[in-house]
Amino acid sequence: MTRKEQAMTLFESGYNCSQAVALAFKDLVDIDEKTLAKLSLSFGGGVGRMREVCGAVSGAAIILGLLYGNDEPGVGKGEHYARVQEVAKRFEADNGSIVCRELLKLNNGTHSAPEPEARTKEYYKKRPCNQLVGYMAEILEEYINNQD
Repeated sequence: MTRKEQAMTLFESGYNCSQAVALAFKDLVDIDEKTLAKLSLSFGGGVGRMREVCGAVSGAAIILGLLYGNDEPGVGKGEHYARVQEVAKRFEADNGSIVCRELLKLNNGTHSAPEPEARTKEYYKKRPCNQLVGYMAEILEEYINNQD
């Protein structure tokens, strides 16, 4: 199964957008699956369903941090931020935004009710989230493959 397929399957199984992307790369990072799922949970729905930065982008940023981040204060921030921006800009170029509410064409401000909608057939018809997590997984996989 490709990383794109993994991310989409994870999303369809009930994980949020951030978790789906992050967990599709769990085999590459030195963190257990349960902790990675918990770590990425808060970023779903554009950070806690506030419809800010898309969770798929946040999930990719988490993986980039775990793979290439530095744990020394003040060291390597600019280089790492450039890495995150490169991945985010590619996503934005093809989708028009990295902001959840813009991707979903929501006009109800930045905060949504905290309870997510039920994942029904109608949900998947009106939400591009599954396609977006798959696309981000492709972008991230390509980026990682080009680093080695």
